[in-house]
Amino acid sequence: MSTVRVRLAPSPTGPLHVGNAYIALFNLAFARKHGGEFVLRIEDTDQGRSQIEYEERLQDALRWLGLNWDEGPDIGGPCAPYRQSERLDIYRDHLGQLVDQGHAYPCFCTPERLDALRAEQARNKQKLGYDGYCRDLPATQVKEKLARGTPHVVRLKVPRQGTCTMADTLRGEISFEYHLLDDQVLLKSDGFPTYHLAVVIDDHLMGITHVIRGEEWINSAPKHLLLYQCFGWDPPSHTHLPLLLNPDGSKMSKRRNPTAVDYYRRAGYLSTALCNYLALMAYPPLGEEEKFSFAQLVEHFDLDRINLGGSIFDLEKLDWLNGRYLREDLEPTAVLDEMKQWLLNDDYLAAMIPLMQPRMETLGDFMEKCWFFFARKVECSAAELVPKKRQPEEVVQVLQTVLWSLERALPWNRDAIEAAIKEVSAFWDWPIRDVTAPLFVAIMGQRVGPPLFESIELLGIDLTRARLLDAIDALGGLSKKKAARLEKNWHGPRQ
Repeated sequence: MSTVRVRLAPSPTGPLHVGNAYIALFNLAFARKHGGEFVLRIEDTDQGRSQIEYEERLQDALRWLGLNWDEGPDIGGPCAPYRQSERLDIYRDHLGQLVDQGHAYPCFCTPERLDALRAEQARNKQKLGYDGYCRDLPATQVKEKLARGTPHVVRLKVPRQGTCTMADTLRGEISFEYHLLDDQVLLKSDGFPTYHLAVVIDDHLMGITHVIRGEEWINSAPKHLLLYQCFGWDPPSHTHLPLLLNPDGSKMSKRRNPTAVDYYRRAGYLSTALCNYLALMAYPPLGEEEKFSFAQLVEHFDLDRINLGGSIFDLEKLDWLNGRYLREDLEPTAVLDEMKQWLLNDDYLAAMIPLMQPRMETLGDFMEKCWFFFARKVECSAAELVPKKRQPEEVVQVLQTVLWSLERALPWNRDAIEAAIKEVSAFWDWPIRDVTAPLFVAIMGQRVGPPLFESIELLGIDLTRARLLDAIDALGGLSKKKAARLEKNWHGPRQ
């Protein structure tokens, strides 16, 4: 058997999701069990959303969890480069092979035509998807359009008949009818590959032997397997892990649960406890004991033991497990060390002092006035959140748009935060004080405090998001219908 090689390939479009950490954990455990190698690859082909700041945060969060890689963009390796944006020539060369062999074709359909097509399909209650309009264009017409520089994408020519069968380690054989698949875009009009093309080429060229990923990628598998077939390559083994779920069984999302690893780090959880808990999402306890180390997981690791059902992410269970680690594994001096690494360090305190010093008369005032910086959450009531002459329904919508605006604030600093909140003020035509008043309560649990924008900067986006969501819930929340309408109004003009 060749050397086991697995990978994690996150997109740097946001902080590391606990779902990605969960996938990384199982990939690393499998690699270490078999003496293999774990590769970190950055899939940054979405140039509109990818940010170097997020790439750095992703790597920092993985290191905090102890999920260290053997090859990657920061340390190099024999398969470099490990950023997809630096591998464009490789993708274009391989795509040229597909076009030359008749496995792919240029598509010149305009966004307007595609929008009209989708609208017509929706009206007729037809399956949404590309209709193959450019699939069989005469070669002379294709040549002329390319010579004129007509904007285009390149699509995969999916067979109209037949069946694709995938062997999944946990689920057995899964079959897909080709006629139900779309002619997938492989190269976008900006010259960047889509995920589907890049992932297949990279996995092959980097010698990935086992793809261990979330079950949301099952429906993409036939397109990937077809590409392997077109290139004449043997596909790697595939294992699709169960998704992390909210307690109500819905897919875990940041609207229902904190999803960023950075949140759990900032809220005071131990990395060992979080890794242990993520392992329990799909792996049975070792004997009767739910508390076990990564080394113990590796020792006993077997893909066949992964449980496909019930990956419920329950914060109360995580709290219980984290408490056990604090009480059972750490001496008081070790707890002190963890607290220093957490927030009781010179850098964090030094950033806090300028905000507190103008409000202090004695040193004892410091903790009294800055407690909310250290709290996992703050308590606030609907009455406290609603300014005079405003209604709870209005404040809910304002806080939701504040959250959306802050999520786009890059780089994360005081000026960007102020601009984001002013954007909300202008959108609703509210005085800035009416926007900041409920923010003070949501963020600090009180109506007055240190400078708001600087405080939000220090808290970070993940803890800020959690507190805004708690405040929205305290006001009764937004129905799915109202949230969708609000999101359309908010995002629409900005796209």
